[in-house]
Amino acid sequence: MKTEILEIYIQSVLPMKIEIAEKIASKFDRFELSKNEFILQENSISEDTYFLESGFVRSYTFDNNGNEVTTNIFSAPCFVNDFLSFFTQKPVKENYQTLSNCIFWKTNLENVQYNFHNIPEFREFSRLLFIINYYKLHDRMLEMVKENATLRYTKLLEKHPNIFQNASLKIIASYLGITDSSLSRIRKEISKI
Repeated sequence: MKTEILEIYIQSVLPMKIEIAEKIASKFDRFELSKNEFILQENSISEDTYFLESGFVRSYTFDNNGNEVTTNIFSAPCFVNDFLSFFTQKPVKENYQTLSNCIFWKTNLENVQYNFHNIPEFREFSRLLFIINYYKLHDRMLEMVKENATLRYTKLLEKHPNIFQNASLKIIASYLGITDSSLSRIRKEISKI
């Protein structure tokens, strides 16, 4: 199986010799999931880390009233995982479900540890990946506090228009922290502009 997209992604995070990117990618195995399948479910333990080559995935949990709350929407190419569960081997607190047919690459903790100890570039790549993910999480938290729903919606539409073709409006509303009816009102207002 060709790991070319994974290798390109690795090199986009940290430029390195192609031979090293190939060596890192060689520890990953390809698999596919259909729409609405789970890669991780709440209270399970993340035994693998996943690279999403193509498709869309969401993570979600439930609020006190039992309503689904979408916490993240992942669009390829990117890593999709509960890194805390993966590295500590403690249960996942969310569900990770495909929103479309997806192609993934996965590797286990043993392979990751091997790469940490034997490939210096992998250590730096992993460090940068954590920083990138922290930045995205922090940025999203600030958006939820500082920006109104209309601005959050327009930014999502500008940055990730394909999400709107792969996620239901209910999921998008939940991700934006608003109700379905608020999303409908925002969409209606924007269409008049």
